[in-house]
Amino acid sequence: MALYEHIYLARQDISGQQVDALTAQFKSVIESFGGKVEKVEYWGVRSLAYRIKKNRKAHFSLLNIDAPPAALREVERQMGINEDIIRFLTVRVEALEPGPSAMMRKRDEDDRSRGTRGERGEKTSRRARDEAPEIEEATY
Repeated sequence: MALYEHIYLARQDISGQQVDALTAQFKSVIESFGGKVEKVEYWGVRSLAYRIKKNRKAHFSLLNIDAPPAALREVERQMGINEDIIRFLTVRVEALEPGPSAMMRKRDEDDRSRGTRGERGEKTSRRARDEAPEIEEATY
C-alpha cells in the first residue's frame, strides 16, 4: 500500500464537531478499502491567503494515510461532492512523518515563546524608571 499526506479545508461556518464527523466519514471510507489512517491532526480555523468560494477562513485538517490508490480516489470523489469541503490536496510520500507535523510544532513553539500571563515579568512604574540611577558612558 502507498503512503499519503492528505489535507483538506472545510468551510469556516461549520462547527468543530462537524469537521470531526467529516474526518470520521473519510476515515471509514479508507478503512473500508483496507487502508488505515495513521494520524489525524486538526489545525484549527486559519486565515486563507486569498478568498476561496467566498470564504476568508477555513478549518484545516491533516490525515496521514496508508491505503491503496482506490481508497484515495473514493475519498477525493466524496470530497468533491461535499459542499462543506473547500479544497483538498493529497501528496504521496516515501515515509510518514512521526510525531507532530510542522504546523503543530510551530503552534507549540509559538505558545512557548508567548508564555502565560504570569511569566511575563513585572511591569515597572514610570516613577521607578525615572528614579532609576543613570549609567554613565565611559569615554576612552
